[in-house]
Amino acid sequence: MADRTYGDIPGFPAGTTFVNRAALTASKVHRPLQGGICGGIDGAESIVVSGGYVDDEDYGDELVYTGQGGNDPATKRQVADQELTRGNAGLARSQLDGRPVRVIRGAGGDPKYSPASGLRYDGQFRVVDHWHETGKDGFRIWRFRLVTLDGADLPPLPSGVAGPAERVATVVQRLIRSTKVAVGVKLTHDFTCQVCGLRLMTPAGPYAEAAHIRALGRPHDGPDVPSNVLCLCPNDHVRFDAGSIYVDATGVVRDSSSHAEIGPLRTSPAHTINPTQLAYHREHHVP
Repeated sequence: MADRTYGDIPGFPAGTTFVNRAALTASKVHRPLQGGICGGIDGAESIVVSGGYVDDEDYGDELVYTGQGGNDPATKRQVADQELTRGNAGLARSQLDGRPVRVIRGAGGDPKYSPASGLRYDGQFRVVDHWHETGKDGFRIWRFRLVTLDGADLPPLPSGVAGPAERVATVVQRLIRSTKVAVGVKLTHDFTCQVCGLRLMTPAGPYAEAAHIRALGRPHDGPDVPSNVLCLCPNDHVRFDAGSIYVDATGVVRDSSSHAEIGPLRTSPAHTINPTQLAYHREHHVP
């Protein structure tokens, strides 16, 4: 396992600019001279967003980042499927561990949020979701949604201006999850996990988690309704979100690596589950 440094690098606060990749590497804000992800299966320290992948989406305080692999650097087009290995596995690991990822934007990225030249360190983000889909070029890509930890956008640097970019206050839109929906589903199942049947008890009463089958927010835009929610224990919630388990078309819970049957999804006549959302989860989250 490589030695990793998470979080800010002393002497290089958010907004620091770099003339080229060599200067960026020397700072250790992003160590590789080439490659958009600094990381491995144990986690990811940093990423560079510089227009190298046509499927990248930049919203300032939020990114939908395309993983590494299968890309022709000359054309910036995808020519092969991506795998959940190397840096891609590292970003997925960072989501599970809750570790921050340094985000660096390069001049080749979205001009609304990128520097006019060189590269700029834009602070720490967290990975909140990952999944796979067919990209614009027809090959499978892994995608990662990252959200800023500080709630502030860095505007583009004006041409010819060096030094840290000025920060501006912004309004950050956050998803409002319905407590009524979550509590209703958990009450229907008496706080019992629909996968393993575990009912956790605490001094304050039973505990379970409401797991959205099709995730809320970009780009999934799942609905916050009972038919898109499962009642799960914390362990199975993590396994489901990470794509380690899935529900097949017959309602059987299976292990993603072996497709072995774990058992039937526990259901209730009072809680209808939308099979379309389960199909979406299989298509986008199961490796």
